[in-house]
Amino acid sequence: MNQTSRFGIVPGRVLAHSYRVEQFLGSGWEGEVYLVTERLTGAQRAAKLFFPERNQKDKAATFYAKKLERLRDCRIVIQYHHSEVIRLNKEPVTVLISEFVDGALLPDYVKAAPNQRLRVFEALHLLYALATGLAEMHERREYHGDLHAGNVLVRRRGIHFDVKLVDLYDRGKAASWNIREDVCDLVRIFYDMLGGRDAYAAQPDIAKSICCGLRRSLIHKRFPTAWHLCRHLDTVEW
Repeated sequence: MNQTSRFGIVPGRVLAHSYRVEQFLGSGWEGEVYLVTERLTGAQRAAKLFFPERNQKDKAATFYAKKLERLRDCRIVIQYHHSEVIRLNKEPVTVLISEFVDGALLPDYVKAAPNQRLRVFEALHLLYALATGLAEMHERREYHGDLHAGNVLVRRRGIHFDVKLVDLYDRGKAASWNIREDVCDLVRIFYDMLGGRDAYAAQPDIAKSICCGLRRSLIHKRFPTAWHLCRHLDTVEW
């Protein structure tokens, strides 16, 4: 998400009579996300406001809410609460209220690391957290559709990682192609966490066995699903 606000909602404004805006978190293709506080309980939530032109007849918001609801028992998915319609500049705007996840976007997390890349052991742990979560989605015949580092929220817990995916996309009905592309995107995230092209030649075999030189046909063959990647990580030898 970028840091330019189009709606320009300032901290302190109340949305739908129930939520006080605390800060702007970022924006994407579909809309903007704000940290809000529920006035009745004091609980923090995330509010996603959809750009009207990207949400004709509430299609985008409805897709997003229904997909989150179908995946609510998947640990990698942000928990959806409910939706509201507010008016901004005399125009109706749909707002989706969900849990607020206090974490760093993956690009920011990587930039804070030494040499702006993760050590192999750390990157493998993060990859495993992402792969197991993605496998749960795929098991339900669902997919992300646009998986990249900017759509990954990271929170470190000891040697473990809590990860969440944001901005699920609608690429039509789930098919094997969607699932394979999710896996390829996940491998690319791992490749970039390690430093990308400049650092690839010096990577150990364990990393290269996953990255496959970013050859999509080879990734498809070796890891046709996220579960195949999980099993590889479970049995790999150091």
